[in-house]
Amino acid sequence: MAALVLVAVGLVVETGGLFAVGAVFVLVVPFEKLFPRHRQPIRRPDVGTDIGYALAGGLLNIIGLIAAVPVAVLSLAWLPGLLLRPAVAMIPPIVAPVIGLLLFDLAIYWTHRWYHEVPLLWRFHAIHHSTERLDWISGFRTHPLDGTLIAPAVIFLLAAGFSPEVTGALAVVQIVIGIFLHANVRWRLRPLHRVIITPDFHHWHHANEPEAINSNYSVFLPSWDLLFGTYFMPDDRRPQRYGVDEFVPAGMVAQLRHPLRGLPPMRRLLWLGLRHPWRSVRAVARLGRRHILVPIRRSGLRRRRTAGLSGAR
Repeated sequence: MAALVLVAVGLVVETGGLFAVGAVFVLVVPFEKLFPRHRQPIRRPDVGTDIGYALAGGLLNIIGLIAAVPVAVLSLAWLPGLLLRPAVAMIPPIVAPVIGLLLFDLAIYWTHRWYHEVPLLWRFHAIHHSTERLDWISGFRTHPLDGTLIAPAVIFLLAAGFSPEVTGALAVVQIVIGIFLHANVRWRLRPLHRVIITPDFHHWHHANEPEAINSNYSVFLPSWDLLFGTYFMPDDRRPQRYGVDEFVPAGMVAQLRHPLRGLPPMRRLLWLGLRHPWRSVRAVARLGRRHILVPIRRSGLRRRRTAGLSGAR
């Protein structure tokens, strides 16, 4: 019942979810039937959950946008953006979108990597990776707080002086391409493997196989994975197993609540902030350092390895 309420509210807020499901079905499913990577029916297990995420997207996206604002500010990604602003101002307008794409992809690479390798962030991103079958609809399974992954890259480009139009277009294209990269098609597209990302590239990113864990983070260009040692594209096989090892409940509502378990209630945080503002700021800073900054530093310094970090995928 709760899932139906979320879907209904999502469709009232924005009917785009219904259009998205229909459009992706028409554009992708015929290719999945003609060129399947894995033989599986359209009505495979958990397909209702993923359709629910798509239909409730209007509401979930609003929640994600609200959460993205503080994440963008606290990420401090606007600082390097401001430092680059004088150089960006000298870029010819015709070249600016290309430079913007490169910088956007670099920022997304590192944010995406941290959402895998920082346990506190992974608990939200794990919902997206919990699907055990990749196909036309699985890309919609995303926790709204996981949608903040794109926030640092957006604030970085805006602070650097790139236009809202260029920044917004890159964000939209990244989201749309991400949906199609989950398609259950067997195309290898080998000549493009080191040039642009392909379904093969992203399927290995979702693979729950030891050698593939913590790899293929880029969303446009594999060059960042090649540069930072996280590129994984074997020629002799393809991923057979997806999902995550840790428990993720079935159903949209249970999955939306799952990452929040064990986190301090917002009401308690606000009450502590009102009673002991300075002490609460220090406590939050300590928690941020322990659960965000230290794991981010470890992620940046680690060498590529086949086994994932504890608690991460």
